[in-house]
Amino acid sequence: MIERYPVGISRIRVRRRPGPPHLGILHYGGLTLPVALGRSGIAFDKREGDGRTPGGHWRIVRLLYRPDHGPRPVTRLPCRALKPGDGWCDDAADRRYNQPVTLPMGGARNISHERMWRDDGLYDLVLVLDHNIRPRVAGRGSAVFVHLARPGFRPTEGCVALRRADMLRLLSRLSRAPRLLIEP
Repeated sequence: MIERYPVGISRIRVRRRPGPPHLGILHYGGLTLPVALGRSGIAFDKREGDGRTPGGHWRIVRLLYRPDHGPRPVTRLPCRALKPGDGWCDDAADRRYNQPVTLPMGGARNISHERMWRDDGLYDLVLVLDHNIRPRVAGRGSAVFVHLARPGFRPTEGCVALRRADMLRLLSRLSRAPRLLIEP
């Protein structure tokens, strides 16, 4: 099958590499970069909390960055600085599931969410993917990002993670409308 992309659209390819299921490779232009994947590898039937990185074609929506941990990165992508109260709802029972939210999230019950302003630096640079956005289906996975890797490329919860230097190199080369292909 020949894949065709409109002019101006570029494709980033991520695939698993031999060995543990959470290790992968990212290819873009002349770059070949090591990445961490979900602890359970890549699958096309992603479910909330399964530790799998969702296989498929995803659009990169925007870059989020933490301004107190570095300047705005050089990129052609839409970009927004994170704030201390930024979060992402991962509670499948909430109407804001898989959407950015402002913390604290009020209400009578404890609503599960990701803090985007993290102490560990993983979300200092975050590429937001359009995974499970339209239509948004409860339980099909939330907060699937491309973000910074833990030391030693330890597994993610279902995201793709790169070293900071590699992320900055990638960001500087991306077109305005990149697509991400994740394949098992």
